Amino acid sequence: MIINKSSYTKYLIVLFSLNLLGTLWAEDKLGQTGFQFLSVGPDARAGAMANAVTSIALNSSSLFYNPAGLSRMEKMVDLTVNQTNWIADITHNAISAAIRPVGGRFGVFGLSLLIVDYGEVQGTMQWDNEQGYILTEKLNPAAFSAGLGYARSLTDKFSVGGQVKYNGQQLGKSVIPQGDSLVVKDNLAFGYAFDFGTLYRTGFKSLVFGMSVRNFSKEFEYEEKSFQLPLTFTMGLSVDMLDFFNSGRQVGSLLLSIDALHYRSYPEQLKIGLEYGLMSIARLRLGYHIVSDEQKLAFGFGLVKFGMHIDYAYTPFGVFDNIQKITIRFSL
Repeated sequence: MIINKSSYTKYLIVLFSLNLLGTLWAEDKLGQTGFQFLSVGPDARAGAMANAVTSIALNSSSLFYNPAGLSRMEKMVDLTVNQTNWIADITHNAISAAIRPVGGRFGVFGLSLLIVDYGEVQGTMQWDNEQGYILTEKLNPAAFSAGLGYARSLTDKFSVGGQVKYNGQQLGKSVIPQGDSLVVKDNLAFGYAFDFGTLYRTGFKSLVFGMSVRNFSKEFEYEEKSFQLPLTFTMGLSVDMLDFFNSGRQVGSLLLSIDALHYRSYPEQLKIGLEYGLMSIARLRLGYHIVSDEQKLAFGFGLVKFGMHIDYAYTPFGVFDNIQKITIRFSL
């Protein structure tokens, strides 16, 4: 597919306008959105850089941040396994895979799966006794998101991508009085959401711009109470800072990435990430969250050996202790 310069410039203008209009139009419901697990990025490389990765291609993990990043995958197959030890003993397990058939001639196809284990919770029910309640069964609430994504480079500079996700959450059972009897109901909610984004390589040094919209959907519902998903608009840029100081053979890299985010559920944020790479063997990473109550610094590292990538991230989370992430990726 051939697109001239004026055409993909128009694409950029249209997508930027949609992003901006959506940001202005989106209704803020601070603390009132549901399915917040969709806001937690599972990739350790991203986590160590404060998730400032909208303009960075993360192979199949791009499905969790900006689907357009799939288009920059160089290998034919990519498989990524992630585990996040979240606050309150909540565990997020994620898998993503992507395939680039015929050298990317038909684009890149990807699959993503996120499963959340909230642990065990003791159920209670209101009762007319001294305590005011009685114990019921123990609950095991859980959530998931399964996605199918696609991305394509329309030119050597401009890429687009999208993903459709089927999301679900079950919060256990509840006992509800109905007249003179009690009714047991399952607290379940399911539905679709969409992500889409763009990447644009400017041609100036290694400067890249990225935009994404995540969790676009209609309202979900538990019983008679409806809620919205955590819709997020993100714009970001990244560049290898050593490009400006290259005085000869460059043996390393210093990637700077900056993201600006507008959330439906809480105030805007700015995130900054740094990644120092040494000869494609090791990576040191640092991130910082601006306008965040509990998350500030993040850091981590990455190692590459025999085609396998291992990444680790650590984020202090104020009164909630810390968050740890590990990612293992194979590419063929």
